[in-house]
Amino acid sequence: MAKKSCVSILCFLIIIFSAISVSAQTCDETAGNFKPDSPYAMNRRLINVTLASNVTVHDGNFYGWMGLDPDIVYAVGMCSPGAGPEACSQCIQDTSDSLLKSCPNQTDSFTWLGEEFLCLVHYSRKPFSGVLILEPSKVLYNSVDIEKENLKEFDSVWDELMSRTMTSLVRNNLSTPTSKYYENEIAPVPGYKNISVLMQCTPDVSSEDCKLCLEKSVDYYKTLHHGKRGGIVLRPSCFLRWELYTFSGVFDHIRMPPPSSPPLPSPPPSKTPFVVTNMPVKGKNFFTNLMLVLKIAESVQFDLKTIEAATSNFSASNKLGQGGFGEVYKGMLMNGTEVAVKRLSKTSRQGEVEFKNEVVVVAKLQHRNLVKLLGFSLQGEEKLLVYEFIPNKSLDYFLFDPKKRIQLDWTMRCNIIGGITRGILYLHQDSRLKIIHRDLKASNILLDSDMNPKIADFGMAKIFGMDQNVANTSRVVGTFGYMPPEYVTHGQFSIKSDVYSFGVLILEIISGKKNSSFYQMEGLVNNLVTYVWRLWENKSLHELIDPVIREESKRDEVIRYIHIGLLCVQENSAERPTMSRIHQMLTTSSITLDVPLPPGFLFRNGPQSNPLAQRLEPGEPTSMSFACSLDEATITDVSPR
Repeated sequence: MAKKSCVSILCFLIIIFSAISVSAQTCDETAGNFKPDSPYAMNRRLINVTLASNVTVHDGNFYGWMGLDPDIVYAVGMCSPGAGPEACSQCIQDTSDSLLKSCPNQTDSFTWLGEEFLCLVHYSRKPFSGVLILEPSKVLYNSVDIEKENLKEFDSVWDELMSRTMTSLVRNNLSTPTSKYYENEIAPVPGYKNISVLMQCTPDVSSEDCKLCLEKSVDYYKTLHHGKRGGIVLRPSCFLRWELYTFSGVFDHIRMPPPSSPPLPSPPPSKTPFVVTNMPVKGKNFFTNLMLVLKIAESVQFDLKTIEAATSNFSASNKLGQGGFGEVYKGMLMNGTEVAVKRLSKTSRQGEVEFKNEVVVVAKLQHRNLVKLLGFSLQGEEKLLVYEFIPNKSLDYFLFDPKKRIQLDWTMRCNIIGGITRGILYLHQDSRLKIIHRDLKASNILLDSDMNPKIADFGMAKIFGMDQNVANTSRVVGTFGYMPPEYVTHGQFSIKSDVYSFGVLILEIISGKKNSSFYQMEGLVNNLVTYVWRLWENKSLHELIDPVIREESKRDEVIRYIHIGLLCVQENSAERPTMSRIHQMLTTSSITLDVPLPPGFLFRNGPQSNPLAQRLEPGEPTSMSFACSLDEATITDVSPR
């Protein structure tokens, strides 16, 4: 009777162990702690709000971050294959909530959770994407032993099954990367029915690191808990579970494996270039393709409710301005971070293209003279870009206002020109991408609290191959007056297109006048470039200088900057200097400047004075579409002609 009772209790314990879903919150006590009301705590709570939706949107796997140094919280959320969107979202939310409760003040923590499928949540103070993380680890095991008379043969089957599963997992991932390093196997074992095993790695680690992580877990379990009837080993980068019963729905349709598997092929050389492709953006395809692009960009997605709360539901009092693609609002996140939210117009057909383009381009750029993209939000018809907040608005706000312009002395204007130069140089040459901005103008130069410039609005930017020099388009967009002649008349653009725009900017910064303010001046068709060229021919460049610039001792330096501006706007793009050469000319006064040739769009009085007017002659057939403006606003609606 006692023997029968013990057997019943043993069965009961096994059933209880079987019914428990995997849930082991692991708090890294060695990584440091944070206070409950600290910015780190708020960032962790904030990313917890959006993590489930981010994982769902990114096909079951998302890595992102929230906040600014030194309080950035990095996070990953991942669901194993087979989890539907709703189930995955709920699992991530439950896992994340339980992790925040179990590890209330540890900066680093992780947990795996699930029965029918697995999901992982991992928070850290340090970035960890692509890094193999073995510790901290956690082991759960069945305390019931395998019978000694069966142990030797059991070990043989167990060892072969573990090796075969790891081999299959890595091989399948090499041939089908979407498998996400996930594998489950079953093997018959004498004295028992079957052994079931499930292995998974996070998809950011290499094949070698995945196999190493699982090997260590297998060895660790075999060393410490040899002879037990089941167990689980959890690490931040991999998961291992085996049982003497089918513990998950993933085994429902599995086939019995052959006795052995062929050897694992050597992985191909690791080559992972950053590639951005031009993908279709119409209709339903837009959202599917956008998700892929955002995944490439590794940008942070904000929940719409978070942005609505930050901007007081896009209240008029928080509106900062309006551009060609929509409105911009000031907001404040829960952690106190001020942001600028660009809300793309729901009716703008071009907005979808620019939204995708801006996220892809800006998310990969880091430079003090470029506006930093913090993240995005995409829910329903809402398309939102979240930027760092720049307190002093844009350059045109100061430069073209008679009263505010007084604040811009020559030292400050010189600093602004230098910062813009460094920002464009980074785009053209120093970043890992070669980027043509295509819409450089005063309203797209923002000024921080110290009046340092930051280039903004990359909606029309183009990514070039590192060896590519020129591209053509049948759709010309931008602001007329900043666009070079080869772009307006032939749709041809290059780094020299930005150089032309930069030259116009220099002349505007020195004169304090808009390029567009010179049209029809004194009865002549005119523009700023034409006006400055006439001053050059008359040797009276000093007339261009804004009276606010009173430093007589700097007059020669100002004239030199005007000279450089004229070199930038020459008609032939080959004659314009590169940004690296411009930077040298601006910073080294000993460099002798070339004599400028007549600029592009040198308007002369007469019926054929305007090349753009000739190009857009009414009734003239053309395959080119134009969308440009004569003022500072960017126009994005295509006007077929």
